[in-house]
Amino acid sequence: MDNLITLVNKIQRACTALGDHGEESALPTLWDSLPSIAVVGGQSSGKSSVLESVVGKDFLPRGSGIVTRRPLVLQLHKIQEGKEYAEFMHVPRKRFNDFAAVRKEISDETDRETGRSKAISTVPIHLSIFSPNVVNLTLIDLPGLTKVAVDGQPESIVQDIENMVRSYIEKPNCIILAISPANQDLATSDAIKISREVDPRGDRTFGVLTKIDLMDKGTDAVDILEGKSYKLRYPWIGVVNRSQADINKSVDMIAARRREHEYFKNSPEYGHLADRMGSEYLGKVLSKHLETVIKSRIPGLQSLISKTISELEAELTRLGKPIANDAGGKLYTTMEISRAFDQIFKEHLDGVRPGGDKIYGVFDNQLPAGLKRLQFDKHLSMDNVRKLITEADGYQPHLIAPEQGYRRLIESCLVTIRGPAEAAVDAIHGILKELVQKSISETVELKQYPTLRVEVGNAAIQSLERMRDESKRATLQLVDMECCYLTVEFFRKLPQDAEKGGNPTHSIFDRYSDTYLRRIGSTVLSYVNMVCASLRHSIPKSVVYCQVREAKRSLLDYFFAELGKKEIKQLSSLLDEDPAVMQRRTNLAKRLELYRSAQSEIEMVAWDK
Repeated sequence: MDNLITLVNKIQRACTALGDHGEESALPTLWDSLPSIAVVGGQSSGKSSVLESVVGKDFLPRGSGIVTRRPLVLQLHKIQEGKEYAEFMHVPRKRFNDFAAVRKEISDETDRETGRSKAISTVPIHLSIFSPNVVNLTLIDLPGLTKVAVDGQPESIVQDIENMVRSYIEKPNCIILAISPANQDLATSDAIKISREVDPRGDRTFGVLTKIDLMDKGTDAVDILEGKSYKLRYPWIGVVNRSQADINKSVDMIAARRREHEYFKNSPEYGHLADRMGSEYLGKVLSKHLETVIKSRIPGLQSLISKTISELEAELTRLGKPIANDAGGKLYTTMEISRAFDQIFKEHLDGVRPGGDKIYGVFDNQLPAGLKRLQFDKHLSMDNVRKLITEADGYQPHLIAPEQGYRRLIESCLVTIRGPAEAAVDAIHGILKELVQKSISETVELKQYPTLRVEVGNAAIQSLERMRDESKRATLQLVDMECCYLTVEFFRKLPQDAEKGGNPTHSIFDRYSDTYLRRIGSTVLSYVNMVCASLRHSIPKSVVYCQVREAKRSLLDYFFAELGKKEIKQLSSLLDEDPAVMQRRTNLAKRLELYRSAQSEIEMVAWDK
């Protein structure tokens, strides 16, 4: 089961390398889901000495005040043989054989992050120690809890440290190693107080009692170690650390372990507990417990990782690809995004997406209704027909049929069709503009680049305006053609008998009679209605040809032509993505890399089992 702890070690290292420290952020965190052991204690509680005893090496910085100012993720790897050494994640491929150099590197790396002030940082330091004298175990050493800020420390340091400790131990996957000195009242223990607040039943807390050998004569810690004074789910473990004199004399840690074992074995108070006391026993208990917890969490961890990978991939897809650095890449990106918009626009026209059906509505409803509202019968009233006929005759009355009068009457009616024709062109233009705006909002890639979105929209509208102008010219030409050349066959088919007013022997006065004029008006109305029926079919064809077809074929042609002339600086200005989005994409990519790495590592362990 040692490979389970190794697995978590790898994932924790990957978390730190890729910026996942378990802090509050808008990104999913894997760190918080990993089982861990956090070492908690007040200043001068012997916390550093306990860690050094478990490791069997003197490697932690010492001094007055707050020495530990960053979380130290201490990963212990048991090796079968060879010389023990240490490695830092921030100094890859460098082995530290001198543990005094390890101590100095911890101090220097802390200063690199926090400066030479006495401030604290939540960014962890990763230290791996490889030794035949350790068990496979990972511990997180947190800054010691304090009650008063000293010189050089901000007033908030007390609360800052407590908040950092809480951020680790309040997570349900965190095992709490609460360090308390035996020569102080347990009721005042900082470690027990904060542990009780986040773990009231003691289900996640291991109690460690230090400085047992320094208790006043006549007192002992038996009641605590037996769980009578303060009961936890797991038995208390007592340790005897090196004294300050031993530290000053650089007493060997292995010798100190043997002396600790002898102390408990030969003590009349603690002899019956000797087999479950001491730092060596503490390391074994924690290693075994951590393995058990990791094993129970693996299925849930796999599920969480798979779910989060899907979510990260979906968001990265939504955010789109990062911008290329070279001019060719920028041009390609710009054109691909523009083509995506153009394709969506075409889909609206072709019925794949809604909106194109409104165009047919103009031809089937608006145009016929506009033609109907012209009311030619009122325009061809008796008085108007008489007026135009007599004006067209001038000083010379017509001889057989009032041809000039017919022409003026027909032209005066047909010219009014220009209004509905222009309205149809404008209506289609409005629909196409609406579809452009809709397509822009539906083009996901354009949401990344506000300037490109505006430029594409403007270019599309300008193209539509050019197409509208051409459509209006062509459509009005259809009307003008009907005005300038009348269909002769229509009039040749009209009856010419006396009853119809076509007999040339009638007097001039008869030719201006109501019956005669009414017949002229009726004939003109029939012709105009015939022309309207024809234009009702030809106007939509002209509009579709000049506007809809051209919009599908060449909406962005001019934009693309101009795009090819732009320099890299101008292309960059088009792809002015929001810096927050760029940073979000980078962060998501790193976090996705972390989760995929974790998934791979877990699967390898599962296969090994």
